[in-house]
Amino acid sequence: MLKIPLPRPVPFILHESSSQYDWKGNGWLSLKTFRNGKTLYEAGRGHFAVNNENYLLLNEGQEYSLHIDSSTPVESFCIFFPTGYVEEISRNLISSDLRLLDEPYSYSPPSKMEWIERTYVMHNRLGVALNHFRNLYSRDMLDSWATEEQLHHLAVHMLDLHRNIQQEINELDMIRRSTREELYRRVYVGHEYISAYYDQPLTLEQTAAAAQLSVNHFLRSYKKLFGTTPHRYLTECRLQAAKRLLLDTDRSVTNICYDVGFESLGSFSSLFTRRFHSSPSQLRAKR
Repeated sequence: MLKIPLPRPVPFILHESSSQYDWKGNGWLSLKTFRNGKTLYEAGRGHFAVNNENYLLLNEGQEYSLHIDSSTPVESFCIFFPTGYVEEISRNLISSDLRLLDEPYSYSPPSKMEWIERTYVMHNRLGVALNHFRNLYSRDMLDSWATEEQLHHLAVHMLDLHRNIQQEINELDMIRRSTREELYRRVYVGHEYISAYYDQPLTLEQTAAAAQLSVNHFLRSYKKLFGTTPHRYLTECRLQAAKRLLLDTDRSVTNICYDVGFESLGSFSSLFTRRFHSSPSQLRAKR
């Protein structure tokens, strides 16, 4: 008689739109994506801004809160993986073909994987797969079989991403593995803090404190990990935000300057021109 495997939990997909929303709780291992606006998350020590250009990965059981406050509806597409789902795919990938042939339906609870909680750019392999899945799903082009295949592909890309991050951590020059990983997490907390609140009057001391590092340790470690300084990254965030507002809205150059966090119109114009080879007014005129 044909042996049928026991049904297993399947991931849950959340696809909604809202302009005002607040929520707090915890859940499964998850991937968060948003379109047409920004969503702010707080999870553990981290603060994360998720928008069209990135996605957020959170661990199973992590308590978090999210906040949406937008003049237009923000579209969410979030995937929640049940306990052991990704780990079981990992076990299947590393098991020998002989074992998989002999025991096709055997299942033992895999050891829980711990993921680095941070945002990732939408143009990496997992982000591209997420975007493709979201487009198909939103147009109702997937049946249950195709949906499960898409979810399997996402899990495989997640495992590739996990290996890449572990390699980044291993390249840090600390002796102990646990020290390297903790430093990586803390520096990223500071990096995400800048990304989330670049339009606020941030200080270096405040950002280093969010990362639970001294200022000197944060500066040295940030440069080592990102190849630039926190201040340069902060400036880049503000300039890119200003460019988007200049192209997509009719707000005045002065208002945009202060809205993205700059304190001086002259300094903003000079930095903007140097970065984009066009003054704010010239860029808007070209629009």
